[in-house]
Amino acid sequence: MGLLTIGTFAKASRLSPKALRLYDELGLLTPARVDPVSGYRLYAPEQLDQARLVAWLRRLGMPLARIQHVNTLESAAATQEIRAFWAEVEADTAARRDLASFLINHLSWKDPAMSPTIKPLGIRYAALSDPGLVRESNQDTAYAGSRLLAVADGYGSAGAPASAAAVEALKRLETDSVPAGNLLNVLEDAIEQAKQAVNGVAGSSSSPEEAGTTLTAMLWTGSQLALVHIGDSRVYLVRDGELFQITHDHTMVQSMVDEGRLTPEEAVSHPQRALLIRALGQGADATHDMRLHDAQLGDRYLLCSDGLSTVVQTEEIRRVLSEISEPEQAVHELIALANGCGSPDNVSCVVADVMELQH
Repeated sequence: MGLLTIGTFAKASRLSPKALRLYDELGLLTPARVDPVSGYRLYAPEQLDQARLVAWLRRLGMPLARIQHVNTLESAAATQEIRAFWAEVEADTAARRDLASFLINHLSWKDPAMSPTIKPLGIRYAALSDPGLVRESNQDTAYAGSRLLAVADGYGSAGAPASAAAVEALKRLETDSVPAGNLLNVLEDAIEQAKQAVNGVAGSSSSPEEAGTTLTAMLWTGSQLALVHIGDSRVYLVRDGELFQITHDHTMVQSMVDEGRLTPEEAVSHPQRALLIRALGQGADATHDMRLHDAQLGDRYLLCSDGLSTVVQTEEIRRVLSEISEPEQAVHELIALANGCGSPDNVSCVVADVMELQH
């Protein structure tokens, strides 16, 4: 078979002639020959496979620069690159879905406390932080108040002041009134202030690029908890005896699990399991997750640093949260369990129970 005209090649490859001309200009799909007189592009039949791959990748929404990179790879590496791209798309879609859900719930929500048949809810809480058995200092910060619950896990040369600064920036949420229609903006402003506070601390350290913190916090609104999360500290919910992790770790290893390159079992012992891909700090990706949770009477929330979740089995965490009724006793028991496992890292826990307000 001879060379194909651009029209024939476009039809066979499912790419328009306009797209083919663009891809030629970008060096993504160069014609086999260009007529020196007419400038007409001609393509070889063996280029069809490459053209069809480009067409499919464009349908996936992959940027042209990344498609160009995929075209340079062998089959196995190209497969891995496509898998990684799609994991990023799904993560982005999930984040936008959470934001859409947040907006929908927030704009349509009616406070059940306004109904005379619904008893008002509140939270009781406790927070505790411990250096563990190995680290010389504690770079974690844990805080619990009547409206704000927070855990931050600092790292680097100024990890302790970084985590403290992040939580301190959110504490104004304890006292500031939040207008019903302004919760999203208030939280965004608070996170931005936390980011600036951490950057200020990190910038004054001897190694600013190595100083930062995770931040996971929940704001109690009266019958809902607004969650903001960045890093690998976690939030668990116990409801009806079942334990649910309601945050997603922003770590390299978790991204590898999401992409199918690691199993959850392999991730537990991976040497880079603590490597963050999102955090507050100089040069870090500070993109945060945000969502709303409708609280139910009897719910129990646990916020913890990875010093607990990496050493204590999930079932043991569920057992403690289910069996020990007082938050103060529960946080002590969880940290004791971590210490019993050797506590190679600092350990911080916040436990909060949703309960009826007593008049």
